[in-house]
Amino acid sequence: MHGWFQKLLKSRASVPAQREQDTKVAKKSVSSVSSASTSSPSTSTSSFLSSSSSLGTAPFKKTSQPQSALSSLLRWSRKYDVFVCHSSVHSDTEEAIRLVSFLEASPQRLRCFLWQRDTCPGGAMSTELCQAVEESHLRALLITPNFLQDDWCIYMMHQALAEGPMSNRLIPLVQNLSRSQYPQELRFFFYIDLSRNPDRGYTLVNKTVLKYLQDLAIKEKELECNTDSSDGPSGESSPKKDNLMLSNDPTETYIPLEVIEKRDKSLSDVCEHHQQ
Repeated sequence: MHGWFQKLLKSRASVPAQREQDTKVAKKSVSSVSSASTSSPSTSTSSFLSSSSSLGTAPFKKTSQPQSALSSLLRWSRKYDVFVCHSSVHSDTEEAIRLVSFLEASPQRLRCFLWQRDTCPGGAMSTELCQAVEESHLRALLITPNFLQDDWCIYMMHQALAEGPMSNRLIPLVQNLSRSQYPQELRFFFYIDLSRNPDRGYTLVNKTVLKYLQDLAIKEKELECNTDSSDGPSGESSPKKDNLMLSNDPTETYIPLEVIEKRDKSLSDVCEHHQQ
């Protein structure tokens, strides 16, 4: 009986010790797990950083962006992108204002000449208009029955044709005009009809101007490449470079001699007609 009682006391005394030991083991396992979990992200992060750094050592090549058509030097060599010619009749003036508002409000914000807004007060009309034609890349003619009855519109149409005969710098815009009334001087030019859908016509004008400016940017890039390749060791330019610069000079318009003679004759006839 006494031996059995001693065994019971020993077993009760060993239970708390066993529990304490189990608790220590559990805490130890938890701490090891937590330390492992905290160390694993760092190792993974370090491995990711090392892999990233190894990738970063590879040379990064920048893709060369094409030169913007709106920022080319050839474009800014002229004051206006579009010269808008129209009659002084109220309906034609309102149509021209709508066209200019559309072009100037587009994301490209094209530069337009409108004679009611951009002419200098007190200046000679012929001088102001002819100078505006020379300082514009493209010329949009709003051709209506009133346009054909306006002597100044006919004069400016001839001036635009003389500045760039058979070029892509003229944009005829037709409104309320039959085919038989279309000017014979423009029979070789495609025109945009504004009679049915003016908004679509404005969009076509905008695309035409942007296409011309893009071509200018391409010419400017070709001119730069040819300039770099054509310069001799002494720094003097070659005849090929001079010819290329002349053909792409925005301040000069190449006109054959026979065309110049015809232009002078036609302009003198127009001036004599206005003086009469």
